[in-house]
Amino acid sequence: MSPWSIESLRLLDGRRKVRLKAVDIVIVFACSLAALALVGPARWAPGATQSAMGFTLFAMGPLVLRTLEEAWPRRRLLRWVSDFWLLPVIMIGHELLNPLVDAFSPVLRDAQLAMLDERLFGLQVSVLVSNAVPPWLMDVLMVCYYGHFVWGLVLGVVLYLHKRIAAFDEFLTALSLFFALGYAAYIVVPAIGPRFFLLDAFPGQLTGVITTSFLDSLMRTPVFVRDCFPSGHTGATLVVLFYSFRFSRRVFWVMLGPGVGLIVATLAGRFHYATDLVAVLPLVVFVVGVSMAFSRVGSRRRGFATERSVPMDAIVRP
Repeated sequence: MSPWSIESLRLLDGRRKVRLKAVDIVIVFACSLAALALVGPARWAPGATQSAMGFTLFAMGPLVLRTLEEAWPRRRLLRWVSDFWLLPVIMIGHELLNPLVDAFSPVLRDAQLAMLDERLFGLQVSVLVSNAVPPWLMDVLMVCYYGHFVWGLVLGVVLYLHKRIAAFDEFLTALSLFFALGYAAYIVVPAIGPRFFLLDAFPGQLTGVITTSFLDSLMRTPVFVRDCFPSGHTGATLVVLFYSFRFSRRVFWVMLGPGVGLIVATLAGRFHYATDLVAVLPLVVFVVGVSMAFSRVGSRRRGFATERSVPMDAIVRP
């Protein structure tokens, strides 16, 4: 029988089951919910159709990719795309949020967030930190700020290449939950941040020695900028630091300095209120706790399945 015939039989074999991982379920559920909202109550918002199509594509991704992966298990590239499908979802999905915010929360909440900073800290922390950072350090912090997606990708690739699949799956589950809930918070509490709302409180434009002006200008061009509360940069960095400490100490020590710099840059670069950083802490604890619980349940099920997988005729009696 030819190889193509064998592959065809695999496709027609109804006994083969498509196995979705926890991260796949989060992606399918969150993106489907967004797409349904965009074709339903938010259909009148500008750009709703395009965003609905994008979220529908992202929701179908795990279903289609895992089906193809089950049919052709030896296709490594297909497995890579399936396992790293979260990356394009969180990067491009961020740009599709405008119609949802327009439909459900069109009023900015910067005034309330700035007031919370005053009540909690007695001042605007972003103004204090931004004014205290020297230009050379601002360059360093802004470079660190752009490591937002880099460190998560680095840890994911390290775990994947070292075949620590259980750790990889738990990490991606936590990351997917964090971004799903974080993006939902952007919709409920839209805010543009101190760099726009508190513009008059700063002495001038953000300046450094070499890179700051250019990097700051790039952050003014994204399609979606109402992404202040909570701090996604801070939360994602904390999730990566936690899982790198658990599963790859080398990655942890390499990214610790840049990771701390990234968190400081959220304030020094005037992107976030201190309240945004405080609010992200319970969210990180929650998604990590849920992911660890899922992982433990999955481990017990795999162990139970392994114990049951021994056929009866394999028992050899003396």
